[in-house]
Amino acid sequence: MGVIGYSIGVIGASLAIALSAFGVAQAMARQPEIADRVFTVFIMSSAFAEALALIGFVVALVVR
Repeated sequence: MGVIGYSIGVIGASLAIALSAFGVAQAMARQPEIADRVFTVFIMSSAFAEALALIGFVVALVVR
């Protein structure tokens, strides 16, 4: 059961990172001069999504 919970957490994190990468690519295509600031926001959002995936992993292990 823990594997199912962790897989759901990983799917959510991967979707969040994919959506933020898509937004970053669009923003950089529209305004290349703000690429540094947008990339910083992308790194932060990716880190938060991965942190949520790790929390899901810990919860899946604890519930088991």
